[in-house]
Amino acid sequence: MHTAAFANRMRDLGGDVVANMFALTEKADIISFAGGIPSPDALPVERLHELGDEILRTSGKQVLQYATIDGYGPLREWLAAWMAETGVQATRENVLVTSGGQQGIDLAAKAFLNPGDCVVVERPTYLAAIPIFKTYEARFAAVESDDEGIIPESFEEAVRKHNPKLLYVVPTFQNPTGVTIPTDRRRAIAEIAGRHGVLVLEDDPYAKLRYDGDPAPSIASFDDRGVSIFVGSFSKIVSPGLRMGYMVAPTYVQPRLAQCKQSTDFHTSNLSQRLIYEFCSRGYLGPHLEVIKKAYAEKRDAALRAMEKYFPDGVKWTHPQGGLFVWATLPEEIDTTELIKRASERKVAFIPGVPFYFDETGHNTMRLNFSNASLDALDEGLNRLGTVIKEAMDA
Repeated sequence: MHTAAFANRMRDLGGDVVANMFALTEKADIISFAGGIPSPDALPVERLHELGDEILRTSGKQVLQYATIDGYGPLREWLAAWMAETGVQATRENVLVTSGGQQGIDLAAKAFLNPGDCVVVERPTYLAAIPIFKTYEARFAAVESDDEGIIPESFEEAVRKHNPKLLYVVPTFQNPTGVTIPTDRRRAIAEIAGRHGVLVLEDDPYAKLRYDGDPAPSIASFDDRGVSIFVGSFSKIVSPGLRMGYMVAPTYVQPRLAQCKQSTDFHTSNLSQRLIYEFCSRGYLGPHLEVIKKAYAEKRDAALRAMEKYFPDGVKWTHPQGGLFVWATLPEEIDTTELIKRASERKVAFIPGVPFYFDETGHNTMRLNFSNASLDALDEGLNRLGTVIKEAMDA
């Protein structure tokens, strides 16, 4: 049988990790800490049902038609005003509505990266961003991080050494570590990027899920040279199924991003945009966030207690102030890509750390999601996982 010749860029894309991750979350007999997905109980089904009925009844012929590339005008205006909470002064002309935050990363890469351009990323970084940059044949450079995220001096060194086009960063409750970059470092990152003309792609889908401490202004709020693109999402705070995200960019950048979107999907779902706009503009988002933050904080605390109770000495983990993830580091001799096989036999799942590293290091790390499992499942699943880890350490 004749087979088509795939482009060279397909060789290193991977992608099986994400597919397998979601497959694990659908198996009823497995306690999964794998997918970074909201709790089913956190989805505002009834409210969206009511709004959907109203929208289709009053504006059905409009929302089921094609729409403008940039997005629904009133939603863009609402988003521009909402960005003031992060310290960013924007107008609707800065805003592009996207089909999820993932598309925002892709559009920025599509607009700015030539083959061979360098992208600076954290180690570890968001695993589904890596194949996007590989698609556009970028090369990678790492910036060192600690328990407060990116070390600015390391970023400046990477800039001087690698002459990058772009820094990709998840600054708040980072996926996968849960770490948050403090305000002083955000200011320093923006200053370094502006001075050297490095684009900052700030991916911030978890910032509204803060359970402790005070919010930090976005990196983009410190940008006075037009080098920042902010990517946000409603996937973690309202619904991932609506595929609703947004980008906020300088006015010289936003039209180019819109051109890239036009060649990708013309526009984001009209119905999804209207649902999100009505949900937010009518004041439902704030109370909804308070409810889910309370529930997720309880789950985070339960997960941390269970890890303290069941995980053996020699395992370390982060203590996030928000978001959806805890990051665990095991002794050097433990390979979590092998450990997942033993864990699956005990009907518990996690994501090994290797896919979060562009250079496929991090073999002794793992990401644990706490938002999707019930409180009982968190305790039982982490008990099982602790046993698996202990057996591997004793072998």
